Amino acid sequence: MVGCFSFTICLLDSPEGGKVSSPAVSHYDGKEFAMKSLAEFAKTTLVGGMLVILPIYLSILLLAKALSGILALVSPVTAGLPEWLPFRQLAAIGIVVAFCFLVGLAVRTGWGRRAKRSADRILLEKIPGYTLLRGFSGRFAGREESEAFAVALVDLEEGLVPAFVIEQHEDGRYTVMVPSVPTPMAGSLYILPPERVHLVNVPLSTALNVISRWGAGSRDLVQAMYRTP
Repeated sequence: MVGCFSFTICLLDSPEGGKVSSPAVSHYDGKEFAMKSLAEFAKTTLVGGMLVILPIYLSILLLAKALSGILALVSPVTAGLPEWLPFRQLAAIGIVVAFCFLVGLAVRTGWGRRAKRSADRILLEKIPGYTLLRGFSGRFAGREESEAFAVALVDLEEGLVPAFVIEQHEDGRYTVMVPSVPTPMAGSLYILPPERVHLVNVPLSTALNVISRWGAGSRDLVQAMYRTP
């Protein structure tokens, strides 16, 4: 007679009539272990594939969105090109790029700079947001025409927080924007005393990269703050 009390230990009748135990490993344990191993393998493989595919997919989405925005901006130029012209949208982008290049050449001359200053003072500076956008584009291009969008580290809640200087007040205080992560063009505004605002001598593009990468590379901002006289 055989009496099994578990999946792993069975009591068998010995020839002498006694009971002896036999450590027989059940095939059910082996099957359960194999299923757990298979499930763990499937999970780690799926997660590994997602970590590879997801950044690529998001990058393609961002590129597609940027391209659609560019095509929307040049749509008036595209509409003015003849229908028979092949690759009208690419031609429109080329025309806009060439026009920007020619304007850049013009403002490098003496009369071009004077005309630009006159246009800014008489017309463009009256457009809401133009001065701020001009400061942002100048900083991004590496031209420090004003204090707008200067990179800083500010003291907030017992820590250093990356920020952009919007303007400096007559009493020395700063209006700064603390950007959100990972979207640097949105955030919160603060008016802080100068001792809590530490200007950082790095390009605007460096700070934007740090914010868009969830803070990776912020060590460079701290080091640049200590190097700034």
